[in-house]
Amino acid sequence: MARRKSPPDSKPLSKVYFLIWLLLIFTPRVDSSWWYIGALGARVICDNIPGLVNKQRQLCQRHPELMQSIGEGAKEWIKECQHQFRHQRWNCSTLDRDHTVFGRVMLRSSREAAFVYAISSAGVVYAITRACSQGEIKNCSCDGLKRRQASDHRGDFAWGGCSDNVNYGVKFAKAFVDARERMVKDARALMNLHNNRCGRMAVKRFMKLQCKCHGVSGSCSVRTCWLAMSDFRRTGDYLCKKYNTAVEVTMNQDGTGFMVADRDSKGSAKNELVYVENSPDYCLMDRATDETAET
Repeated sequence: MARRKSPPDSKPLSKVYFLIWLLLIFTPRVDSSWWYIGALGARVICDNIPGLVNKQRQLCQRHPELMQSIGEGAKEWIKECQHQFRHQRWNCSTLDRDHTVFGRVMLRSSREAAFVYAISSAGVVYAITRACSQGEIKNCSCDGLKRRQASDHRGDFAWGGCSDNVNYGVKFAKAFVDARERMVKDARALMNLHNNRCGRMAVKRFMKLQCKCHGVSGSCSVRTCWLAMSDFRRTGDYLCKKYNTAVEVTMNQDGTGFMVADRDSKGSAKNELVYVENSPDYCLMDRATDETAET
């Protein structure tokens, strides 16, 4: 009589399933990002943009013309990132048709991630402010708050012309860019929010005074002046310096802010780019892709 085979031991199989479950739960996932708007060109349709959270999608639906500006701005800040990192091991390389734009490199809370979040936030401010001044946005115009007389090293002048409305750009960028990070309470979210703010403030830092002379025979007895944004390269150069002096931080005990990781340091991270993890060695080979590692 043939001997009946016993069923295979299910314990090893259950262990395999358990390990797969653990990997699915704890393996970091690279989410889509609003950065991908730059790859969409004229095809910016709010419901079809990958990576937007509800607040961002609502802002997109209310201000569709701004999304077009943000898309154009995304191309510029990515190009600026690549310029600033052109001599680095990681050169701000992007992945074609990938909704994450930069791939797995952004999973690590490194100083490279700090720079990308700062330059992207600055790029949104710059793009929206420029669109405002060019009359491309319905409910935004020149900054009309500056009036009356003022003075600089050349003497008195009158505010006039069309000052770039950078405050509108900063306000919208804060609402749009920060929306995803405000949904999470962890060290990475705090890091991103901090670096986003640094990027926004960098654009304001380089507002410059432009003037037009009035008077007999070009005497410039009277000047009319306004504030305009500087070239975006100045913002990129500034943030690159901040990248080189970025401060390593740790989350404080109540989870509301940061502490400088180096207890002997007397400096402050308030106006600096911050990071939580050291950068990887970008020269190592990533066995999963057979390309230079990002981990």
